[in-house]
Amino acid sequence: MRRVVRISLVLVVLASMVMVAIGSQAAPRNQHRYTPRWVRHVRNYPGGISNGVRAYLTEGVRQAQVRYAPAHPGRIYKSGHRPAMGNFKNVDMTTEPTIPKMPQNETAVAFNTASPKTAVAASNDYVNGGLAIYTTHDFGKSWNTVFLSPRVPETGDFCTGGDPTVVYSARDNTFYAAQLCFMRFHAESEIQVIQSTDNGDHWTGARFSSQVVTNFDDDLGDFDPSLFFDKELLAIDNNPSSAFYGRLYITYIKFHIQPDGFSDYCPVQLAYTDDVDPNNDTDLQDTLWSHTSVVPDNPGGNGEGDTANQWAVPVVDDQGGLDISYASEDCNTSFDRALLFKRSTDGGASFGSQVQIDKPEQWADNPNLGDVLPNKNARIPLSPSMDYSPSLGALVYVVQNNVNSASSGADITGTFSTDYGATWQDMQNVSHVGSSTSAAPGDQFFPWVSVDEDGGIHVIWFDNRNDPGNTLIETWELITNSLSFAPANFDISTASWNPNNAFFSSGSFIGDYNGLDAVSENRDYPVWTDGRNSPGPPFGEADIFTVPH
Repeated sequence: MRRVVRISLVLVVLASMVMVAIGSQAAPRNQHRYTPRWVRHVRNYPGGISNGVRAYLTEGVRQAQVRYAPAHPGRIYKSGHRPAMGNFKNVDMTTEPTIPKMPQNETAVAFNTASPKTAVAASNDYVNGGLAIYTTHDFGKSWNTVFLSPRVPETGDFCTGGDPTVVYSARDNTFYAAQLCFMRFHAESEIQVIQSTDNGDHWTGARFSSQVVTNFDDDLGDFDPSLFFDKELLAIDNNPSSAFYGRLYITYIKFHIQPDGFSDYCPVQLAYTDDVDPNNDTDLQDTLWSHTSVVPDNPGGNGEGDTANQWAVPVVDDQGGLDISYASEDCNTSFDRALLFKRSTDGGASFGSQVQIDKPEQWADNPNLGDVLPNKNARIPLSPSMDYSPSLGALVYVVQNNVNSASSGADITGTFSTDYGATWQDMQNVSHVGSSTSAAPGDQFFPWVSVDEDGGIHVIWFDNRNDPGNTLIETWELITNSLSFAPANFDISTASWNPNNAFFSSGSFIGDYNGLDAVSENRDYPVWTDGRNSPGPPFGEADIFTVPH
């Protein structure tokens, strides 16, 4: 293993070693503090690097970590059964060891395809500085929570994680989870994968995770401060007839950052492997990853147009093709210029030509460069999602749409492709009123789509329609078995909540996305951020909720 050794004052080294020993998210033991370029990027530019990373610069996060961390990584906390309310039963999945309670947000979820009563979800956890992982063995009625922090392999220091993503491998009978690894005072930037081979009950230790990509430069003998890796998402090939059955894919964004924080290019990247644990010894550090530039680097670019990309969503179709949708988003603002797509037929080694998903006058990004929607202090990006339905022979894509914002606020719209992404149908309203296809009033955002094992399409999203003030959030859903989003929307929440009270300050952060994995027409795992129990700033409180079936 590569090790980085830096010379510091003896007292500083000893003090830092003590902090590491207790699991602190403070500075590494062998390094002097300085301001990384990604921090300058966040401070100087309204967009680019994802909101989940940006949230770690919030003063409330820093104070909470100093006062309350660590949150006992590896210890399991059990949640109880919650009473039914209304037509749906909402379960608070989160059990926390800290007092006062702290926010969790940004959710991902996957179920065991051989035993759907078992599922694993994950979220950001801001005191622990890594992931909160939730496991159920009873279709979501009760959950266990474990808090896991990543570490930098080169130094052994704990780092900040986040941007959770989870998949289940049918070939390996294994859950895989990924998160970022970065620091507020040092240049390290990595993406790591961990696994659970016992249905989510135990996970890879921080020192043994697989390093998907790192900015450690062998020639420099140090971490390259110009590189920062962001917004990773996993996909798995669970099709036994595929030539790439069992292959694990992960997309991410590579930010190239100048000394002043300006990012001149930020292209979509891919890594993949056929064996996460080649020695079958739970030490994932010997995993071999292949890497592909989905969008090429553009040195000297201006951080706009084709040089800038975000929201890379990977999906494996029924032919073993790897489909990736992404947004042409400026590297330094949150402005999205187009919705784009590429497909690989050789297991991610190369990609075909770029296709534009949106059509003229059918989609528009939020013109606010900070992604703020009316009456909500949280940053709320377009958060696209995609999946594939074998029974319908179609890719399905959903996204926040502001094309009719003057009349209906931000909407959720969707489209289909029946030729593996070569062409796309017209946009349809997903969030609509009753049996009509008229866009619902108020803002809708954070969509996620999942196709069940029968090919049915499930979509969830956040919805303001029931609040005349266009602030209070509920979670809504639609299920369709055709290439139409006409079926009625339904509310799966039992309470609404105020996003402006759900984080450490009134400049609230509620994540960038929600999670959903669909089992059948009548059973799915919708997993969302919910602040109904929040007392408001300075600490806030957002837990992770679901609807058990």
